[in-house]
Amino acid sequence: MRLKIMPLKKSFSVHRVPLILFLCQLMSALEVPLDQLENLVQPPTITRQSPKDYIIDPRENIEIQCEAKGKPPPSFSWTRNGTHFDIDKDPLVKMLPNSGTLVISITIEGKAETYEGVYQCTARNERGAAISNNIIIRPSRSPLWTKEKLEQITILKGQSLVLPCRPPLGLPPPIIFWMDNSFQRLPQSERVSQGLNGDLYFSNVLPEDTREDYVCYARFNHTQTIQQKQPISVKVHSTKSYIERPPKLLSPEGRTSHKEELRENVLSLECIAEGLPTPSITWTKEDGELPINRTSYTNFRKTLNINLVSEADSGKYKCTARNPLGFVEHTISVTVKAAPYWITAPKNLVLSPGEDGTLICRANGNPKPKISWLTNGVPIEMAPDDPSRKIDGDTILFSDVQESSSAVYQCNASNEYGYLLANAFVNVLAEPPRILTDANLHYQVITDRPAMLDCAFFGSPIPTFKWFKGTKGSVLQENTYIFHDNGTLEIPVAQKDSAGTYTCVVRNKLGMAKNDVHLEIKDPTRIIKHPEYKVVQRGGKVSFECKVKHDPTLIATLTWLKDNGELPNDGRFSIDNDHLVIMNISDEDDATYTCVANTSLDIVSASAVLRVVAPVYDRPNPPFDLELTSLLERSVQLSWIPGDENNSPITDFIIEYEDSLHEPGIWHHHSDVPGTQTTAELKLSPYVKYSFRVIAVNSIGRSLPSEVSEYYMTKAAEPEENPTAVEGIGSEPDNLVITWQPLKGFDSNGPGLQYKVSWRQKDGDDEWTSVVVANVSKYIVSGTPTFVPYLVKVQALNDVGFAPEPVIIIGHSGEDLPMVAPSNVHVNVVNSTLAEVHWEPVPPKSIRGHLKGYRIYYWKVKNSSKRNKRHVEKKILTFNGNKTHGMLPGLEPFSHYMLNVRVVNGKGEGPASVDRVFNTPEGVPSAPLFLKIVNPTLDSLTLEWDPPSHPNGILTAYTLKFQPINSTHELGPLVDIKIPANMTSLILRNLSYNTRYKFYFYAQTSAGSGSQITEEAVTTVDEAMASRQVDIATQGWFIGLMCAVALLILILLIVCFIRRNKGGKYPVKEKEDAHADPEIQPMKEDDGTFGEYSDAEDHKPSKKGSRTPSDRTVKKEDSDDSLVDYGEGVNGQFNEDGSFIGQYSGKKEKEPAEGNESSEAPSPVNAMNSFV
Repeated sequence: MRLKIMPLKKSFSVHRVPLILFLCQLMSALEVPLDQLENLVQPPTITRQSPKDYIIDPRENIEIQCEAKGKPPPSFSWTRNGTHFDIDKDPLVKMLPNSGTLVISITIEGKAETYEGVYQCTARNERGAAISNNIIIRPSRSPLWTKEKLEQITILKGQSLVLPCRPPLGLPPPIIFWMDNSFQRLPQSERVSQGLNGDLYFSNVLPEDTREDYVCYARFNHTQTIQQKQPISVKVHSTKSYIERPPKLLSPEGRTSHKEELRENVLSLECIAEGLPTPSITWTKEDGELPINRTSYTNFRKTLNINLVSEADSGKYKCTARNPLGFVEHTISVTVKAAPYWITAPKNLVLSPGEDGTLICRANGNPKPKISWLTNGVPIEMAPDDPSRKIDGDTILFSDVQESSSAVYQCNASNEYGYLLANAFVNVLAEPPRILTDANLHYQVITDRPAMLDCAFFGSPIPTFKWFKGTKGSVLQENTYIFHDNGTLEIPVAQKDSAGTYTCVVRNKLGMAKNDVHLEIKDPTRIIKHPEYKVVQRGGKVSFECKVKHDPTLIATLTWLKDNGELPNDGRFSIDNDHLVIMNISDEDDATYTCVANTSLDIVSASAVLRVVAPVYDRPNPPFDLELTSLLERSVQLSWIPGDENNSPITDFIIEYEDSLHEPGIWHHHSDVPGTQTTAELKLSPYVKYSFRVIAVNSIGRSLPSEVSEYYMTKAAEPEENPTAVEGIGSEPDNLVITWQPLKGFDSNGPGLQYKVSWRQKDGDDEWTSVVVANVSKYIVSGTPTFVPYLVKVQALNDVGFAPEPVIIIGHSGEDLPMVAPSNVHVNVVNSTLAEVHWEPVPPKSIRGHLKGYRIYYWKVKNSSKRNKRHVEKKILTFNGNKTHGMLPGLEPFSHYMLNVRVVNGKGEGPASVDRVFNTPEGVPSAPLFLKIVNPTLDSLTLEWDPPSHPNGILTAYTLKFQPINSTHELGPLVDIKIPANMTSLILRNLSYNTRYKFYFYAQTSAGSGSQITEEAVTTVDEAMASRQVDIATQGWFIGLMCAVALLILILLIVCFIRRNKGGKYPVKEKEDAHADPEIQPMKEDDGTFGEYSDAEDHKPSKKGSRTPSDRTVKKEDSDDSLVDYGEGVNGQFNEDGSFIGQYSGKKEKEPAEGNESSEAPSPVNAMNSFV
């Protein structure tokens, strides 16, 4: 017989008890309510523990959680890597009181790596031992990117490109994203997107993809750090034409691949393709349909995501990349594995002596998990024998249990992908019945609704229970009542006679307990007068009525709703007892209005619709016959006769007045009165010559104003108000300017309006100084100390008297320039273009005004490489507020700078600090000014150049790289030459005749290599070969052929001349244009690029445009090539006479362009070159 423990329910209103509460009571029936039952024992239960895979922040203390409950309270112990962890021997480790949680203090001393390992907690008391999961402690890691030098990537428009990210391995793995140097995310599209591996894929590149700051970032969320890869530079060269191509997969490669995923994870499959036009991606499953509710697409449909995958999602998934030129497919075979998951987890057993019970532990997974049992943390095979226990695979059978059978059992289900560990105790108890529900609870229920009366109880063996009504009532039977297993009595339909006292009695063989509860039956709340449907004209008025009847012992509240929401916070809506009134109705009031009546036990509602229609009436006529009566000093009574309403009731009258003494011709609003009134008592101000007029208002609009009433002049009085906007601000170091907003004539209340201006120093003991002025709004106090706080007030007065005492404000006398310069100015140079300046702030008293900030003047004194001492224009940076440091950006490398700092107030700048000198380190140089190739011969070329315009340091050398170009435009081996920095020309000898060469040239400083320029040139043709080619002109047959051609051309010209004289047309020009030489094409104006090379047979530059200007010079902006893909060649050497000797190797470390070497453009192997 299994013991059921019924929990306490603390509700007092039965109608509010949902069914789910009783289900929860049944689900928790195996828990002993330790907080309510004294002297009960229970084995330990783990209530909180750290996750199995616990990644910690190495910068913070380590906290490994282990909390458990039981009676008596359990004690705790730990193992680390399978052996006992002696906490007392490690001063950095402590266990929290009344807890098993470990805190390892590593913030001051110690390292997180020292405490890596597998931890397990044991909670033990006299009834057994519960154990936690194996908690693997690992510190998070966010390593830096490996240092690497990234060369510029040069690529033709339309080609595909993959920018690798390859982030460092972190724990946990980082989140990857691409941004530029300004920390702006790079735009992605169907053409450009980031793969799951973090790489950035271009299906085809465009000129706008050219940039120097493709930066891959890795964000390690656990430590809140971001690591950055070196920026990647990409240069896209435009071409006159490019070939479209069908799709080809960039990721994954091949036609098939395999993917393995764990159950309930997100399955992410990716296909990224290149092609021109950009391909689109579609997904299908070969042996079934994609799950609709769990499928989503990201990365412009390149990534297929399936949430909560199960074994049923295994199969073959096909992605298809397609564009107008074709398609390509890839099949991904998906296998879904599963770590163990529960089918039936073991649950706690509370048994009485002699009872039987069962612990079941069933789990599934792929592969099938292995089930093993432990008792009190020890493998059950090694535990003491228990005759009441029998193990049958995933089930333990208990029979005739005794108190000694109490223990905690652990079930472990494991496979290669993980494990599950569950604790379940067997607690053998013998306890008499106890009722847990509070005694004498009162329940209130509405008539005809169900009533639920609680009787939560506990006992072992499980008690039986019965319900009685009244002090002498009989046992209640199931034909009228429902008895729930947790002891609750349900009355399905409560009636008036259901009220009374009910008694719950529980028994087992050890005793009996009872409890009384009381039930009251209340009348339901009803709406006896419902609001009705209304149609009202715009601008009209409507009233809804809602009458409610309820139980007199309950308090009812009535609430109105508009379209099931709150009423607008608008004065047009008012609630009067049972009525909702809406005034001046507009189209927005067209809605459903609901009255809601509720008590503490029930709620009812009723609704009605308001329809707003357009009006068909007009504005009222103006009032007439205005009359003033009851003329008093500060009031008068105005009466009038309303004009015609024009079929729309007058809702309001607006009264306006004119002050012909101060503001003649201007009408002001005085007051509004309801449309039912025709008289009004008007409050008046002193010293005003009044006249009045009245405007009528109805739902359509306002009438024209009435005729003006007679005049009425009120007596003068002292002012009631003082000037506003009073300020005290000095304009000079020795004055205080007091300003204010004067009173209007209406507010003067009498003749002779003046102002009493008073002031004194705030921090002094002086008396107030005052002057009286008129017709001004400013007064200047002279001879004041510099920047001193003053108390200021301005009071109005007239011929009758003074206004009330004015408000005192605080002002300041005028500012003066600061007296002291910032001290202790020093400079920290951050890099070749950035410096940080620090200074000590000046004393506050020396500022002599409102501190605006500090201003840095800095200027370049000379260039370190040229020793030029000519001063240049000073630059200024201002730092607002009380700053003590600032950054100077945009400095020039390898330069000599001076600066000083000044404090700034509202008056201006203070004196400058002592000038400080600092130097910026060297930077990389700009490109050489030009590179010219002159004097081409059969086997040599002469190169001339000028140094960079901005060396940014001391030039250490030049680097020249060159390589031949064969007839198919393929690049040959790259040759590398180092040239001294003092040279400006070089002769390359022993080159191949009639061969085109491409040159790359840049300068270097100690900081690195600068920007390069490129040039191309061709050696001349062999003279013997040229002469052989000319010999054909001396052949007789060739001379005869040329004569025949000339004769034919002469005949053709004669015929054309004759036809032209006869008026005919011969569109020679049009035909010439239509058959223009396809080889003659100008250079493209839009991007400055050239056409392809001509055929290699004549070894001449292409007619499509020379690759260099006529003077053979190339400036920096003309060169788009880069040496980022080229390796270092063999360095040359110099003889004593200055000639260059060296062997050029045909080997390439890295070629600037793909292609095979060609015999038509032989490498200059073993060539000799010299300088001149």
